[in-house]
Amino acid sequence: MKNSLLLLAFVILASSCASKKRIAELQAAHNKELSIANKQLGECGEQLNDYMNRLSQCQLEKESLASSGNVRQEQLQDLKDQLNDIRSQRDKQMEQVGDLTVLSQSASENIKETLDQLEQRDKYIHLIQAAKSKTDSMNLALAVNLKSVLAQGIADQDVDIKVDKTVVYVNLSDKMLYFSGNSTITPRAKEVLSKIAQIIESRPELEVMVEGYTDNVPMRNSCIEDNWDLSVKRATAVVRTLQKEYNIDPNRLVAAGRGEYNTLADNTTAEGRAMNRRTRIIILPKLDQFYDLLNPTMVPK
Repeated sequence: MKNSLLLLAFVILASSCASKKRIAELQAAHNKELSIANKQLGECGEQLNDYMNRLSQCQLEKESLASSGNVRQEQLQDLKDQLNDIRSQRDKQMEQVGDLTVLSQSASENIKETLDQLEQRDKYIHLIQAAKSKTDSMNLALAVNLKSVLAQGIADQDVDIKVDKTVVYVNLSDKMLYFSGNSTITPRAKEVLSKIAQIIESRPELEVMVEGYTDNVPMRNSCIEDNWDLSVKRATAVVRTLQKEYNIDPNRLVAAGRGEYNTLADNTTAEGRAMNRRTRIIILPKLDQFYDLLNPTMVPK
C-alpha cells in the first residue's frame, strides 16, 4: 500500500514536470509568434501611414489641378475677350478705310490745291529774294558811285556814306552844310549837293529823304523856335536846294527833322555834339516798289 502511494506520487510528480515543460515550450512559441505579429503589425502601421501620406499628396495634387484648371479657364476667357476686341477693332478699321476711300478724291483735290498754293508762295519768295539781291547790288553800286563822285575836294570827316539793307545813307556834317546857328546853305555845301544831285537824277527809280539833326544845346531866336524847328528848317533848306538849283523832281523828295534825338555820340563833349549836328540824306527805293513786292498778284505766272 505504501509502495503504491509512492508510485502514484512519483507518477503525479513526473506528470507535473512534463506539463510545466510543455507549457514553457508553448509559452515560448506563443511569445515568438506574438513578436512576429507585433513586427508585422508595425510594418502594417508604417504602410498605412505611407498610404495616408500618399493619399494626402494625391488630394493636394487634385486641388492643385483643379486650381490650375480654373486659371486656364480664366485665361481662355481672357483670350476670347481679346479676340472679340480685335474683331471689333478690325471692323472699325474697315469702316474707317471705307470712309477714307470715299474721301480720297476730295483729299487728293485738297492736296493738289495746297501744293499749288505752296508753289505760288515759293515763286513769291524767290521774287522777293531776287528783288532784295538786285536792290542790294544796286545800292552797293550807288554807294561806290557816290564815294567816287564826292571823293574830290571833300574831307572824309565831313561826309560818311553807308549801305544798310535796302537804303544808302549819306551823313553830312553841319559845319560843311550851314552857317553857324542857322539853316542857310554854304557855298561848299552846294558843291557837295550838286554832285549828289547828279547821282539822284540818274536814278529816277529812287526817292530821297533829308533828315536834319541837332545837338542838345537849346536854340531859340527870332527865326527859330527850338532844336526841332532848326532841324526841320535845315532839312527843308537842303530839299529846296536840290529842287530849285538842281531840278530834282519834288515828288521824289521828303524833308524831316529829328531834333536833338537819335544821337550818334554823347552830347557832354564838344566832339560828341559835333557828331550829332548833322544832316542825313537817305536814298531808297520808291514805296510803291515795296508795295508791288508785297502784293501776291504781282507774282509772275
